[in-house]
Amino acid sequence: MNNMMMKKKTTQGRKKIEIKKIDNLSNRQVTFSKRRVGLFKKASELCVLTGAEVAIIVHSLGKRVFAFGHPNIDAVINRYTTGSASSSSSSSSSSSVADPKIPLGAHEIQQHNRHYAKVSKELEVERKRKELIEGSKLENGGSFWWDDPIEHMGLEDLQQYKASLEELKKKLWL
Repeated sequence: MNNMMMKKKTTQGRKKIEIKKIDNLSNRQVTFSKRRVGLFKKASELCVLTGAEVAIIVHSLGKRVFAFGHPNIDAVINRYTTGSASSSSSSSSSSSVADPKIPLGAHEIQQHNRHYAKVSKELEVERKRKELIEGSKLENGGSFWWDDPIEHMGLEDLQQYKASLEELKKKLWL
């Protein structure tokens, strides 16, 4: 038991640090990373425990942007800027002028998020279009209607076929 009391503590443990800018760049970057993770963790806990809506945007020394938002960063920023609870407000999403209440980095993130939402919608439309094309291909036994032979079509069928081809051409050239 005496041996245990004689062991010297090798770590300093948690100690209170003075809150001031850290001069050593390497130490400053390490502290930034650790504190950012801790900040986001505490914000997440606050959201879970209280149901609060939180948005945090942090710029690192290396000009990287880190963001945390609950339920998502767009919803919180839109609520802050417009005063409404809706995360899909069309008036705020169509504006390209920076709101003085939003930090500059937040406005840039908003623009990127709007672009992402637009591209996501376009992707979903293309996925649905692909499903329709594949569905019509399956209905015709693995071929498209324009692949059907025209030799045995009557006049009315040929006129409908021509009109359908012209419509397809219009859609392709839009």
